[in-house]
Amino acid sequence: MEPKMSPRASRPSQRMIAELANVSQSAVSMVVSGQADANRIPQATQDRIRQIMREVGYVPNVAARLLRSQRNGLVGVHTYERVFPIREEDYYHDFLVGIEAEAVEQGVDLVLFTSTLRADGTRAVYNDGMNRLRLADGAIFFGLEKDDSELTQLARDGYPFVFIGKRAIEGTDIPFVTADYAGGIAATLDVLQEAGHRSIRYLASTQRALPQHERLEAFTAEVTARGLRDGIVEAPADEIRDRLDEILDGVTAVLVETVELADALHGALAERGVRVPADLGVVVLDASPPNAAAAAWSHVGFPRREMGAAAVRLLLAWLEAGVVPESVTLPVAAPDPRSVGSARSAD
Repeated sequence: MEPKMSPRASRPSQRMIAELANVSQSAVSMVVSGQADANRIPQATQDRIRQIMREVGYVPNVAARLLRSQRNGLVGVHTYERVFPIREEDYYHDFLVGIEAEAVEQGVDLVLFTSTLRADGTRAVYNDGMNRLRLADGAIFFGLEKDDSELTQLARDGYPFVFIGKRAIEGTDIPFVTADYAGGIAATLDVLQEAGHRSIRYLASTQRALPQHERLEAFTAEVTARGLRDGIVEAPADEIRDRLDEILDGVTAVLVETVELADALHGALAERGVRVPADLGVVVLDASPPNAAAAAWSHVGFPRREMGAAAVRLLLAWLEAGVVPESVTLPVAAPDPRSVGSARSAD
């Protein structure tokens, strides 16, 4: 039975939601502002509050909240990469899609800071000592490139910003949204073991950032704990064809660290006549764009859109509460088994 509103009520309020959900008004406020998890509001309670909101047609009064807090309702998006990921095939595009979708949900507007691009192709937040990002209430950063000195200065200035991807700068507290890379490795090895694979190669990129280090460390620890045979080959994509024998030697499955390596391996295996998954099990540890050569292989469920959305919620929680929030780690789903196959005998 749907809750009934009083004929005199012009619009549902947080007090009404609290009464209907049998919770405190502060609990409703935390759900509305995205602070429920940080304040340990049980998930069942959050779900009940949101259900009541939907039933009575509650819409947060964003304008009133902004007026009280002297905010303008603009969320900035900045990257140190040379080009914004507006193309669908760009690796960071799905992060941007998640940011946009959550901004719509939260009733805020986005500002893409494109004017931070300098003549040499690099990007800078500060220009002649002025922080361009001040046009927005806060900003979301993403991309592999970063400028530690600028990020440290932003933190000193008290400007609210969050990073998509783990960032660690000594002496600087940077909230971030990241993925559980270690959990993704464990889930992947579960799938491979269930298919009978016990000899597994890890094909690693020569370009090492925090996600790559976390994946490889987790792989090494997991195969040791599980008693699996393993081997690590670190190679750039343009060497995969020449090093294919080394990659395949004595294993029944390969974990591929990046999309670039996966596409190179796809071509090399096709030339050699090695069938996936009939001859070799393969799992890609990142998400491939639809037009990638290896798009049909098994991939872990990497939550790029979810990370973008979570970054918006994290930033808004900071703006609402006025304190730096705790960083967020999202799960990485196990791969589907389409290119895992059943283990053959390792040669």
